[in-house]
Amino acid sequence: MPANGFTRHATAFITVTLLAVLAGCGTQRGQTSPPPPPELVRSEIVRLLPAGASDRQGWATDIYTAFETQKIDPTVENLCSVVAVTEQESNFQVDPPVPGMGKIAQDEIDRRASKAHIPNLLVRSALDVRSPTGKTYNERLSAARTEKDLSAIFDDFIGMVPLGRTLFGHFNPVHTAGPMQVSIEFAERQAQDYPYPVDGSIRHEVFSRRGGMYFGIAHLLGYPVSYDKPIYRFADFNAGWYASRNAAFQSAVARVSGKRLALDGDLISYGFGPSLGQTELAVRSLHTQLGMRNPTIRSQLEKGETLAFEDTDLYKQVFALADKAAGKPLPRAILPGIVLESPKITRKLTTAWFAQRVEERRVRCMTRASGKLR
Repeated sequence: MPANGFTRHATAFITVTLLAVLAGCGTQRGQTSPPPPPELVRSEIVRLLPAGASDRQGWATDIYTAFETQKIDPTVENLCSVVAVTEQESNFQVDPPVPGMGKIAQDEIDRRASKAHIPNLLVRSALDVRSPTGKTYNERLSAARTEKDLSAIFDDFIGMVPLGRTLFGHFNPVHTAGPMQVSIEFAERQAQDYPYPVDGSIRHEVFSRRGGMYFGIAHLLGYPVSYDKPIYRFADFNAGWYASRNAAFQSAVARVSGKRLALDGDLISYGFGPSLGQTELAVRSLHTQLGMRNPTIRSQLEKGETLAFEDTDLYKQVFALADKAAGKPLPRAILPGIVLESPKITRKLTTAWFAQRVEERRVRCMTRASGKLR
């Protein structure tokens, strides 16, 4: 057989073998199946990336490291899920530009100043102070193009200008960052096993490709679920872990209690004061049917951010009542009904819209994996 023919057959064999290894749908790595060779996983990631992604080897290395460190199975479905979210959030740009970033920042400062009853003249004077870069804060805000630019400005503004601390305390108002637009607060909570040297702070790391992908993958795939479709993970990525499952639970509670509930995935209120959330109040109205006292209801609702909630008597009994009322088994996961709110969003969007767009991208990625048109 000619050498080039052998190469083609060997490559085809390796690809088929890799796809067979990667074909499972689990998230956490199984105990019995050995992990595929790193070089094969990285080459598969390169092949799955959208055509416009630059430095494909660099992306593949950072994605592979995140999977390997977190012991997440590099299945085609998991890899394509990561590719789809990253493409949706940033189109594979490490620090994606945001249209009108300077105005968004000015509006946030003005909003906080108004809330704190600080005169506009005082705000403008503070912004005319020269920052550590030699430029005034106004000049830097006008030139800001990305969240990384903005975060650096606010870090300096809070640290150098007394008014900055009055408006923002010690909390930088830039909450998400990086190519997967992951929450910086989430990243700071998940930093214990971070595999890289930290450059200054975890906040700074999230703005990098390696940090943004590591924490973004942790947020997308780093928790166990019983979902039968990836789209629910995409909704959770946008709305919070288990939001899709909890929204289905809220729908079941609404059906049994007759009370109208927002299907937002929030089972209890985390606000200040003694007020209870509408979901908890609706569940409490069922205490006779459930045979549960309010403290028990509360303690089991508090498990709503874990997989263990599905093993509680509350979860099982509510769905038993709802299934009986509906005359059929109800879905255990639905897309939450949340309208997205952010200064960066200029039109009405929802969590369901986000999840559906990511799912479309995942399907296209799976097509690249199979080499077949769908």
